[in-house]
Amino acid sequence: MVVIDSLNGYLNAMPGERDLTLHLHELFAYLNQKGLITFITMTQHGLVGSMHTDVDVSYLADTVVLLRYFEASGQIRRVVSVLKQRVGQHERSLREFSSGPNGIEVGEPLSGFRGVLSGIPNLQEHQK
Repeated sequence: MVVIDSLNGYLNAMPGERDLTLHLHELFAYLNQKGLITFITMTQHGLVGSMHTDVDVSYLADTVVLLRYFEASGQIRRVVSVLKQRVGQHERSLREFSSGPNGIEVGEPLSGFRGVLSGIPNLQEHQK
């Protein structure tokens, strides 16, 4: 297993690299040929509202998991979602998660909100 934490630091270590995406593609292909699982973390710019990254490497990943902050009821909360899974079905709901003395706890699917991934959710009114 190889963990690159974070891709942001890796990118900053290679300023001015013109073929960075190609370099990463070759690196990940090499690690895959060696039978290694590669985990990559990447921080996106912007805690609340729109987010962006300096480089998009999601097409290289088999699975993309998004951890996102959002504000609701005067609290900063965290949500986890699987945005992409190349093989098979995956969980499509957003779930709030927390970490504490018992480790990471993933809750029931979030319902009643719209716009959670934007970081600025709206509480939906229940339809009768």
